[in-house]
Amino acid sequence: MQTIAFSGPFILDRTRHAAVQVYEYLREEIVSLTLTPGTVLSRNELSAHFDLSVTPIRDALTRLEEDDLVDIYPQHATRVRGISIDSARQAHFLRLALEVEAVRTLAEQHDASLVPALYALVQQQKSALEQRDFKAFSRADQAFHHQLYGAARVEDLWRLMRSRSGNMDRLRRLHLPLNNKAESVLKDHVDIADAIDRRDAAGADAAVRRHLSGTLSQLNALREQFPDYWTPGADAPR
Repeated sequence: MQTIAFSGPFILDRTRHAAVQVYEYLREEIVSLTLTPGTVLSRNELSAHFDLSVTPIRDALTRLEEDDLVDIYPQHATRVRGISIDSARQAHFLRLALEVEAVRTLAEQHDASLVPALYALVQQQKSALEQRDFKAFSRADQAFHHQLYGAARVEDLWRLMRSRSGNMDRLRRLHLPLNNKAESVLKDHVDIADAIDRRDAAGADAAVRRHLSGTLSQLNALREQFPDYWTPGADAPR
């Protein structure tokens, strides 16, 4: 039997639904590219790894299928899906609309506690980048953007955006170590925080647009460098 290679241990929190925790764990492993496209996810092997019955494993895999991250073949196998460019583009469209509005609102409202929190997360990213720890860098990246949604009091929209962003997140993770992308992300976060601090809504808008545009512009180069990571056919890069 194939052994699935995971990046770290799974510790079950008995106060939360097991299926949700398995979903979150597997989603992170897929988005971070620890589980690459084509990896077979055996229910029995996952059940043994997580020390859980097959039922929460099945439920977690169903959620991942809804996120366009796995393909489930009944009575056969579940495989990590190739990166869908269509899904990534739609997630980008949604995220851009939401975050432009969020940062404009935050710049106009100017919550004094927000900017120090954003700068602290930028510092976390800087430390992770110095160690070339891209997984920690990505966690701090997500925390930075989550902070924006929380401050704008649109947590439900954060959850909506995250539920649709798995393929975009995988694209960004492929891009992150290349062409000084991580350094660019860090600079963009500083620019967003600075614009909010200055109460510059137009500047915050421009910084978010610049920040979210970089990875999609590199689709053809990423596809050439990682030829086995994509869904075939109709949603190839344009």
